[in-house]
Amino acid sequence: MMAAVKLVLLSLGFVLLLILAGFVARTVGDAILDIAGIIIGVWVLFAAFTFYFFRDPDANVPMGAHLVVSPGHGKIDEVENFNEAEFMGGPCQRISMFLSVIDIHVQNAPVGGHVRFFKYTTGQFLSAMKSESAIHNENCLIGFDSVETPGAKVGVRLIAGVLARRIVPFVNIGDAVARGERISLIQFGSRADIYLPMSAKIKVKVGDRVVGGETVIAVME
Repeated sequence: MMAAVKLVLLSLGFVLLLILAGFVARTVGDAILDIAGIIIGVWVLFAAFTFYFFRDPDANVPMGAHLVVSPGHGKIDEVENFNEAEFMGGPCQRISMFLSVIDIHVQNAPVGGHVRFFKYTTGQFLSAMKSESAIHNENCLIGFDSVETPGAKVGVRLIAGVLARRIVPFVNIGDAVARGERISLIQFGSRADIYLPMSAKIKVKVGDRVVGGETVIAVME
């Protein structure tokens, strides 16, 4: 008898749980149907933002000799003399730009030439709004030998941010690139630095907004 009572009670518990699950499912289902229009609207906004975020327009590359174009789309927040030993081999000029989440995140070759250096370094994921992220964060350094100015080196450092944890290079050592050609993708907010010879004449200043592959940021001399 005790075994029978136990089995009956267990079965009753299962039946009540099943009924409760059905009630919850119907309630939730009705609620979802009631807000189906809102859910679809949110998805449409998400899809639109995703396509907007991953937009990749063709660059209107400027013509002219010895021009250096911006490798990224963003805002210049540092222009300084710098010491970059890995590729530039010492003193150089550094222009750093912040790429917000609403900027285009495809990067472009600053000069026409060949990729002579490529190094991916793991690191931290500090906010890309902080200038020290250029030193401590995960980054990829790409070095170019310019064919327009023989002997001139130009380096581009792609820097991950607190959200941008994936750098996708499109080039490697030995590749030939044209000025303005796509070279990489950094997802979400990030930073890009460009290293130039001390002889280069800088054409931008802190606060300027630049367009990747289009804005002339320096002229080789």
